[in-house]
Amino acid sequence: MSEIQDTHLKALLAWYRDMGVTETLADAPIDWLARGDRPLDGIVSVAPAIPPSAPTISPSTVRSPSLPPRSPPRASPAAPAAAAAASPQARSFPTTPPATAELDARSQAASATTLADLRAILERFDGCALKATAKNLCFFRGAAKAPIMIIGEAPGREEDLDGRPFVGRAGQLLDRMLAAIGLGEEQVHITNVVYWRPPGNRTPTPQEAQICRPFLLRQIELVEPAMLVLLGGAAAKHVLAVADGILRVRGKWRQVEIAGRAIPAMATLHPAYLLRTPASKRLAWRDLLAIKARLQQITSAPS
Repeated sequence: MSEIQDTHLKALLAWYRDMGVTETLADAPIDWLARGDRPLDGIVSVAPAIPPSAPTISPSTVRSPSLPPRSPPRASPAAPAAAAAASPQARSFPTTPPATAELDARSQAASATTLADLRAILERFDGCALKATAKNLCFFRGAAKAPIMIIGEAPGREEDLDGRPFVGRAGQLLDRMLAAIGLGEEQVHITNVVYWRPPGNRTPTPQEAQICRPFLLRQIELVEPAMLVLLGGAAAKHVLAVADGILRVRGKWRQVEIAGRAIPAMATLHPAYLLRTPASKRLAWRDLLAIKARLQQITSAPS
């Protein structure tokens, strides 16, 4: 054996010692499972004398001896049944193509004559995949008939648990914003573009919003608001059919025609965005003042 090989062997033995290996085995393979608890004969203790000056090598350069693959533990017959009982039952709905689901939504939404009818239809409707992962339907909060209809993006975690839109931190800020211009829950009707919480609070996809659109349009018809207030970019893009971001479209009055009726609509910043960027509250305040002034014009105009 050359001096280099001897040095490497000593370094390898030193590494085994540092890793906790204190004994060697016989040359022949040993069936440890067959031996049971019987003691092993012929164990030889090894305590190699390694010179302090011997070079060491990194464990990453030493290839550990390969071990035979371990067999997976055998599960008891009752294990699958117990695991199934412990896991929550996932809800499943028939897969419906988006175009077919939208046609079905139009047909069902048109049959609703009251908000109670529309809610019952939404509870039965399975064409939107968001319903499979949400806990509750979030239909609306506020008055059934209101001069201002506020439309947000989608329910969040708190809304999904409560079954009403805008009840979390963003909703509390929205209530304070409305109170600042003299409005309470009895003067507004609050809803969202989609009625079920997207997983992880993500933005609803265009397909999900399009499937829910017939219900939203019918809801606007039944509420008969004097104006629409759209919170955030997703609501603005869906209702106003614009491609620009919210900072470009906010604060401007537009006309939305629904069932032959032109309704003034303004997009403004979403309360959740204002919680993240408080400096933008000054922009939202300008929008609120414009909404207040427009409402006063509408209510004071002769009928």
